Amino acid sequence: MPSKPLRIATINTNGIRAAFRKGMGGWLETRDVDILAIQEVRASTEDIQELLGEEWDILHDPATAKGRAGVAIASRHRASIHRVELGSDDFDSAGRWLEADYEVGGKIITVVSTYVHSGEADTPKQVEKYKFLDAMEARLPQLQAHSEYAVVMGDLNVGHRTLDIKNWKGNVKRAGFLPKEREYFDRFVGAEGDADYNAGAGLGWVDMGRKFHGDVDGPYTWWSWRGQAFDNDSGWRIDYQLATPALAATATSYAVDRAAAYDERWSDHTPVVVDYAI
Repeated sequence: MPSKPLRIATINTNGIRAAFRKGMGGWLETRDVDILAIQEVRASTEDIQELLGEEWDILHDPATAKGRAGVAIASRHRASIHRVELGSDDFDSAGRWLEADYEVGGKIITVVSTYVHSGEADTPKQVEKYKFLDAMEARLPQLQAHSEYAVVMGDLNVGHRTLDIKNWKGNVKRAGFLPKEREYFDRFVGAEGDADYNAGAGLGWVDMGRKFHGDVDGPYTWWSWRGQAFDNDSGWRIDYQLATPALAATATSYAVDRAAAYDERWSDHTPVVVDYAI
């Protein structure tokens, strides 16, 4: 058994090289993270290794288009196996889905770093987003069958409930808060209003943000760079850790590492950090 909980974090860096130039390295040095899921890497594996340092084991699935998307998992220990396939053979999920198994305390923990499409209502981009969410919905039960300790995390690009977007009334027809998108999350964790919401309903995954904060606004994880969105906390909660019930039951803390000020931000997203007492 480790002497401390397993600290797992996720962050959309919006380009990891730019994030490090703005201060990501300082955050990482002080946060004592064991496993880090990264989205929108937009860099090579060699770049990631150089930035994080040789003490990290790096898994990286770049996007088909250079300089776009890209997901990675960095860990203090080497993964026993990793997988990148999602959906049918003709579906391009490159740079958006990466799974890895880690042995911790005699148990296998499956970690997924994922970057769901942003989409755009009534366009082919939204069709691709629904294809990805379909593939994700099919994969979740398989992951839980593979390991009772699993966490799917990253920029899922959907605000599940009205609590997850400050200005939700103005976004009901926009990608990220469309009813059909939100229904996927109902099935992932249980429908809003159900007595069993986020406690094993639906596919049985637990939204760690709601587990720890309950029915409150936010805490948000993304703010536009434009205007006063950050200063006014006019954000979206679109970065998640979705854990299996067995893993969720071990969690001891949940944190959104919001920057203290606008000029201290190193991404338009903020890290989501959970401690699991494995």
